[in-house]
Amino acid sequence: MGAYIPPGWPAGVHPPGSEEFESTAVGWLLDVVPPDYRLHGVLRRYPVALAALARYHSKACVEGARQGYRTARTELAGALPPHAIDTVLAAYRKEGARLAATAEAVDLVERALRGEVFTLKMGLPATAPEQQSAGPERGEAEGTGPERAEAGGTGPERAEAGGTGPEAAEPGAVRAEAEQKAAAPRAARAKTAEQKAGGGKAAEQKAGGTKAGTRRNSAGRGRSDLART
Repeated sequence: MGAYIPPGWPAGVHPPGSEEFESTAVGWLLDVVPPDYRLHGVLRRYPVALAALARYHSKACVEGARQGYRTARTELAGALPPHAIDTVLAAYRKEGARLAATAEAVDLVERALRGEVFTLKMGLPATAPEQQSAGPERGEAEGTGPERAEAGGTGPERAEAGGTGPEAAEPGAVRAEAEQKAAAPRAARAKTAEQKAGGGKAAEQKAGGTKAGTRRNSAGRGRSDLART
């Protein structure tokens, strides 16, 4: 099995650990740094030193491109027409992306020259199979069926319990009806009591009338007896 090559590895450089890795890395790094760096034999003998110089140089190029992009309109205003300034900014964006990719590749090569071994890192799946299930089981477990409606009380029962039906909409009518039902027996009892009281008075009046009549009859008979004598 060949050595693992991480993303961003420069084209033309052999994989880390291979026979031609160091020589191809030196040739590529010399193309990254300014041409005069080739005059220094120490950099060829010690590729790690060459990689360190290339790292600083590439990062400085990226920072210079960023600074130039930020100040291009201010520095070039009046010297270039607006459309030309836009073209310069587009060049900054394109070259900035290339310089950033080069700086990343230099970092990878330097790490490999220092002996680091790159390995593929296996990541966990974004979602577990159980979480991807959208079948009926999940709907029942989460309570999205009729059972949940009954448990949560979204059906007619909840309307009655929570008082959202007609009875709750007209509480005054319900109370009035209840009061009428409660008042009916009292009215009946009061009427019965009045009838009894009226009957008692009538009986008293009748009894009084009878006594008076008796007295009158007795007096009449007395007078008649006196008349006859």
